[in-house]
Amino acid sequence: MGQAPDSLRDSSNASNAPRLIERFRAAIRSRHYSRRTEKTYWFWIRYFIFHNNKRHPAEMGAPEVTAFLSWLATDRNVAAATQNQALAALLFLYKAVLERDLPWFDDLVRAKRPVRLPVVLSEAEVRKLLEQLDGVTWLMASLLYGAGLRLQECLTLRVKDVDFAYRQILVRNGKGAKDRVTMLPESAVQPLQAHLGKVRTLHRRDLAEGYGEVWLPHALSRKYPRAGYEWGWQFLFPSKNRSADPESGVIRRHHLYPDTMSRAIKRATRAAGIIKPVSCHTLRHSFASHLLQAGYDIRTVQELLGHSDVSTTMIYTHVLNKGGRGVKSPLDRAEQRLAEYRAA
Repeated sequence: MGQAPDSLRDSSNASNAPRLIERFRAAIRSRHYSRRTEKTYWFWIRYFIFHNNKRHPAEMGAPEVTAFLSWLATDRNVAAATQNQALAALLFLYKAVLERDLPWFDDLVRAKRPVRLPVVLSEAEVRKLLEQLDGVTWLMASLLYGAGLRLQECLTLRVKDVDFAYRQILVRNGKGAKDRVTMLPESAVQPLQAHLGKVRTLHRRDLAEGYGEVWLPHALSRKYPRAGYEWGWQFLFPSKNRSADPESGVIRRHHLYPDTMSRAIKRATRAAGIIKPVSCHTLRHSFASHLLQAGYDIRTVQELLGHSDVSTTMIYTHVLNKGGRGVKSPLDRAEQRLAEYRAA
């Protein structure tokens, strides 16, 4: 959709008025939203503006928002979750950026998301999948399954977040900006220590070449100017190449790109002959389901996953029913009786 047009300024058209995108960034960053949320919200705001012939949002209201959300559902046939995401972005725009008190927003009906059971791999399928991976992708997949991590949580792990002594991983700023502790799989300890040796060599080389600074969250880089160069703050899974920060222009080594792992899982799924639709998140689903199958308490699993409500974790109990809520099919009973009759 290109760059945001110059018309995306305040309706006052004052020459010194900040552009809409500047006001949006100031509002969302002051509330410490994640960069992924910022990117997603701005996408929907721009989509809304371009859909309405580049009219400024201050000139629009309930009719345009309602029509846009209806168009997404009917013409674009988007999922309920996508429609709600667009609504959340526009809600933020009008309330936090334009500071409009619009009571009609509260009357908008959110699309009801259908209840979907998560795709879960069997333990044999997990082994087959991991056998098709090696190196960093194997190690990351092992943590996604063995520690129940989300992909973004795994990518943003720092060296200091891994506690080998207590065999645990500290997940910082997870979904909902929450911290939690999960286990470090024993089988991943030695490979992870070997991996850290390579990462440390890479970091030392960066320092020798005049680089070695990593991005720090919030204002830590101003409070502790040298912290970004310290070993403990380095990403556990750094990118192979250094790149310029899109905002500051500083050359840094960021973490691996998410698509790197996603593509590796897709290739491994095909190579393993698994016909289920497998993604990185499938390994997290399998982690929870297999713990429940092993007899662990659902509250424990809830804490390891970082769910706020146990009802979210309850969805994984479907695997305990072993199909059809544990009811034996009448066909199986008939076949069993027939076999008994023939044996007699």
